[in-house]
Amino acid sequence: MTSPAPEIPTAAPAGNADVFAFVQALATELSNGKVELPSFPDIALRVRQVLADEEVSQEQVVRVVGSEPMLAARLLQIANSAAINFGGRPITDLRSAIARLGFNMVRSAAIAFAMSQLKKSESLKGLERPLDDLWRSTASVAAMSYVVAKRFSRVNPDAAMLAGLLHGIGKLYILTRVTGHPQLLADPAVYSTIVRDWHAPIAKALLENWDMAEEIVAAVSDYEDLERKHVGAPDLTDVLTVSHLLSAFKEHPETLELNMHDVAACRRLTLDKNSYLQLIEESEHEVNALREALGV
Repeated sequence: MTSPAPEIPTAAPAGNADVFAFVQALATELSNGKVELPSFPDIALRVRQVLADEEVSQEQVVRVVGSEPMLAARLLQIANSAAINFGGRPITDLRSAIARLGFNMVRSAAIAFAMSQLKKSESLKGLERPLDDLWRSTASVAAMSYVVAKRFSRVNPDAAMLAGLLHGIGKLYILTRVTGHPQLLADPAVYSTIVRDWHAPIAKALLENWDMAEEIVAAVSDYEDLERKHVGAPDLTDVLTVSHLLSAFKEHPETLELNMHDVAACRRLTLDKNSYLQLIEESEHEVNALREALGV
């Protein structure tokens, strides 16, 4: 996939030399195209590589996934979860689980597994709490994206879940890079500013390096643009925008209408306050089932 280089934020948050050095390092990595997640489990990269081949056989996918027993077990768990197994018929073999889930869901499961395993990486020791917080919020958005896509759009729910899982990948990259700059995490305001300005271009570069589908890259890059113009039926970016907002504000339903009022994606999905509340109430079981299956 080829595309223009991501736009690189030029401003660094006001602060000490360490902040400037960290931001400059991010800029250099983006400019040089050297954007890869450190300590990302190899199995997720191997699954990504095998699924990048449009002619890949199910047998090849089974062999790759089966090489990591914990991921294989996670796929079986997802395939038998209440959110996916509508008929209630249990599956006990990996080949049937992959057939039931489809390749997009396999991608999601591999990424979810890898993200959950990052907390155990020796190189990221000391970041367990922020990694866990990021993973929980990511999984919540992923599950909500699946439900919103299925109930309010014609967007593929599996693609929506994958976009949800990847929407925080830039934030994850920044978090893994602060290991040599612990003082940044000690200043939440400065760290939040860095994440706000940098996570989208980093995510775009990273996902393009991974040869992710263009609609996934676009959704992860643009979901925070609440005034985004789009002609036609609601798309994946709309689904991710709404799901991110719903996940952020669902614990405070009294603020939902205020925070989602005038959001272009909400208008395209024809959602209002009653829709939000009904969606949250009716999908609670489904979202919880998906989050449990993803390992949260």
